[in-house]
Formats: sequence, structure tokens, C-alpha cells
Amino acid sequence: MNLAIGILKEAQEWLTPVFDQETQDKVNEMIAFHPNEVRESFYKNLEFGTGGMRGVMGVGNNRINKYTLGKSTQGLSDYLYKVFPDQKLKAVIAYDCRHNSDTLAKTVADVFSANGIQVYLFSSLRPTPELSFALKYLKCHCGIVLTASHNPPEYNGYKVYWEDGGQIVPPQDAEIIKAIEDLEYSQIKFEANDALIEYIDTEIDQAFVKSSVQNASFSTSDQAKDNLSIVFTSLHGTSITVVPDTLALAGYKNVHIVEEQRVPNGDFPTVKSPNPEEPEALTMALALAEKTNADIVIGTDPDCDRLGVAVRDNDGKMVLLNGNQSMILMTAFLLEQWKKAGKINGKQFIGSTIVSTPMIAELAAAYGVAYKSGLTGFKWIAKMIKDFPELEFIGGGEESFGYMVGDSVRDKDAVAASLLICEVAAQAKANNSSVYQALLQHYIDFGFYKEHLISITKKGIDGLAEINKMMVNLRENPLREINGQRVVRIEDYKSSVSNNLLNNESEIINMPQADVLIYYTEDGSVICARPSGTEPKIKFYISVNEELETIEKYEVIKEVLKERIKNISISMQLEKSRN
Repeated sequence: MNLAIGILKEAQEWLTPVFDQETQDKVNEMIAFHPNEVRESFYKNLEFGTGGMRGVMGVGNNRINKYTLGKSTQGLSDYLYKVFPDQKLKAVIAYDCRHNSDTLAKTVADVFSANGIQVYLFSSLRPTPELSFALKYLKCHCGIVLTASHNPPEYNGYKVYWEDGGQIVPPQDAEIIKAIEDLEYSQIKFEANDALIEYIDTEIDQAFVKSSVQNASFSTSDQAKDNLSIVFTSLHGTSITVVPDTLALAGYKNVHIVEEQRVPNGDFPTVKSPNPEEPEALTMALALAEKTNADIVIGTDPDCDRLGVAVRDNDGKMVLLNGNQSMILMTAFLLEQWKKAGKINGKQFIGSTIVSTPMIAELAAAYGVAYKSGLTGFKWIAKMIKDFPELEFIGGGEESFGYMVGDSVRDKDAVAASLLICEVAAQAKANNSSVYQALLQHYIDFGFYKEHLISITKKGIDGLAEINKMMVNLRENPLREINGQRVVRIEDYKSSVSNNLLNNESEIINMPQADVLIYYTEDGSVICARPSGTEPKIKFYISVNEELETIEKYEVIKEVLKERIKNISISMQLEKSRN
């Protein structure tokens, strides 16, 4: 394979004395024997997506390594001095269980300190939401967490948080990216000032756990807590450091931990993917639930910002909830608790995203609170708190198994959410009901919404071109009919235009631009197409709905909706595209 001149030039830059000998040797080997690897490693710079910068570890400017992260940290340091010119700068750093996370975190700390920035570095792995909490607790200007969430073992990543505790959003992200791109690798300051690096652990842990219990506890009786049997798995990730302590402090003693998955391990040896969105990831936890006759199963991803939940259905069988269902259950519970406490007065809001279930808006309307919708990613939900200071944030989530309770952590937080879903389950059981029955009642009260996600993986430079081609085709040849239903509206977040096909009128979408298309059909179905910001995938989110009059009709209506989703997928040739 012949290498393009530009790619070869990028690779040869890494053969200069700016880079250590080990790196130079690896690049030489790649050029001589692995040209395709050179192509994938150097064809572009790593980019900030919905969850920060994430990629495969290795050498090259399209890989996670000490140089790409060093350059990002140097650019961020320069930007911090520009934005806060007369302040003593402070940053906090956390990292997860992935390979090299600890050494990469130390590299980031070294670069910050070399630039005269006070650094608080966790002494060992911690959950991502604890980083958000620590940032505000320590009054830092920014925070970094080294994580690749639920990506495969060869990945790592770099997420940037700002002084409000939320991830960076426009225009800051573009400004920081420009500061990084304006740098040469030779300008990175790697020589640490150890006097400016302080290791942190117990004090922050205790404050974080205490805050989580305060935010996610709602007057559940001790008896109800004792009667709830919980299975928990950390899936070899960071949550083992705080979730058991949080549940214990809240009074939940009947907790069974999946011991085979307790120890943090970046290889994730017992699962194909450490993603609680995947049913297979909770196989061992479900087996333990049967052995212990547990009421609820909770599993968290490696950096503990997402949670998967399983509960018993009306026949006593364990069933997995999807992210939309758990979000609805927790939001409805929060709203009911706030209502009982007399705290809803029209000055509150809940938040979600444009790819999540429309049912969440129905909940907000029923309880008289505002509903705010943003682009995919919790940074947009966190931004809502900043954008609407006159409103009090109750909670919010998105379909990808993330939830945020209140304002102490401004990111998805599986620590507080794990406790919150236990509160839902304990109170339901104490009232001779269950989580599952509560969900069915919500479908009766607010409409039966059923969602399905189709992810199509296209790896590498060729895969990226395929994904781009699919989005171009959907824009240039917009669908007018899906599954026999007329398309009534198309929202294009790239052009910021919403087109009503019934009256040919257009409206401006008041959100940042994003590569997202959403189709609405006359029967209320919603289909969203969106390339992932952190993985080599294009995702199609399908939502359908019907009225549910009684619980007895649930199974029948569920089959109707499943068939509708299947037909939509067939009509759009999505199943064919996956192969």
C-alpha cells in the first residue's frame, strides 16, 4: 500500500528528536512493515466529540499517547492563562481502570505543573462523577478525567471539565481546540514541578459519598431498605470505590456484589464489552440475582457514569430496563417526591436530549415543570443549569443509560443514580408494588413510548467516509415516507432548520449545529440519524408510541410497537446496512 504524501509527512514528524526513541522506533517499524497502521494513526488529529477526546492507544496524532495528551494539556494551560489572567490556576485530575490511565494522568499533571498550575491528582482510580464533584469542591478552574467510558480495552480518552463542574461546550471547546492546534509538539512542557502536584483521596471520597446520599435519598423507611435485595456489579471498573459505600451510608445493607467483577481490570476479562447498555454485560449479575432472589440488579460502566438496571416483571422474571425506561422511572419518582414536599412552584425544570424518549416531555407537563432538551451528551444538560439560573434543576437523563440527580455533579452520575433507583425500588416494594409495575402505570398515565437503537459500526478512514456518505444521502434525498407513514417534519441540526412538510414552512432550530437528522411521521414515530461523537458508528434512534388503557393490554400493545419498529427498520434498510 502506498502512503499518501500528507500522511507520510505527518508520520515522519514523529521521527524527530522531539519524540523519545521508543516512539521513533515504533514509527519506523510501522512505515516499513505496517503502512495501513500508519494510515490509521496519522490521517487526522484526535477530535473532541460528545464525550471529549477518545481513541485507540498508540503512537500517532490520531492515537492516545503522552504526546497527544501532552499537547492538549499544554494548549489548555495556555488557554487557562488567557481566560483567567490574574488568578492562581488550579486543576484536578482523575482516571479510571484502563491500561495506562495512571501514567497518562501523571503526564497531564506534569504538564499542568510545568506551566505553574496547581494540580490535585487522585492517588488512585476514581469514578468520573467524583471528578466533577471534586472540581467544584476544590474550587478549581478545570478538571481532566482519563477514561474511555465503555469502549474496548485498547481505547483511552481525555475529558475536559470547566469550573462549573460540567464538560466544555461551545464556544470554549473550539477556542481550546484552536489553542491546541496552534502548538507544535516541541512546545509541550513535560518537566514537572512536583511542588505543585498534590495527591487527594479520602477527604474528597467522604464528601462525595455524603453529597450523593443527601441528593438521592427520599425518606425511605429503614424497613423498606432492609427488605430490598440488591445485586451490584462494577464490571471491573471504578464504581467499586464508592457505590457500595454510598449504598451503605444510605442504609442499604442487603447488597450482593459480583465478586468475579469486583477488581478493577482494564482488560474487562469476564465481559465482551463493559457496557451496561449491552445485556450480556450483566449476565453474571443476573445469575447472582437468581441465586439470592434479588429484587434489583445494578451494573455500572468502567468510569461509573452509566448504569444498567434489571428488575423483576409481573411473572417474577428478571428483565433489563433500557436507558429511557430507567430515566422515566427516576424522573417520575423525583417529580413525585418534589410534589409531595410542596417544592414545585413553576420554577423548576428537568432536562434530556433530542435522541431520548419524547415521553420525558409528557412527564414534565403533567407535573407543571419546564422541560429543556439539548443535543446528545450530558455536557448539554449540565449547560442548561448555567443557562437557566432562574430555574431549579430537579434531574435529567438520556437514553444512553445516564442520569444526573440535582446539581452537585454536573455530568451523568451512576453513583447517585444507583442509590436513586434503589429508593424507587424500595418504596415500590413497601407499597406492595414493584419497579416494573410502576413503569407500566407510567405508560398508562403518560403514553406507552417504545424506543429502539440501531448502531452500525464502520471502522477506520474508510468507515468514516461511509458514515459521511450515509448522512449526505439522507440530506440530499430526504425520505418522504417511512413504513407507509408520511413524513411531516424533518429537523436538520447541521443546517439548524426544521422543515414542516405539511405547510412547507421552516423554522430555525435554536441549538448549536450538529450532524443530526430527525424525521417525524404522521403516526407520531420519530427516527433520528446521528454519527457517534466517540465511536466509529452511525446510530439510528427509533421511537414509537400508542395509548395504553390498562396493564392487561400491555403485552398486546408492546407487540404492536415492536412490529412497527421492525417495519420502520426494514423500510429504511437499516438492518441491511448493519451487515
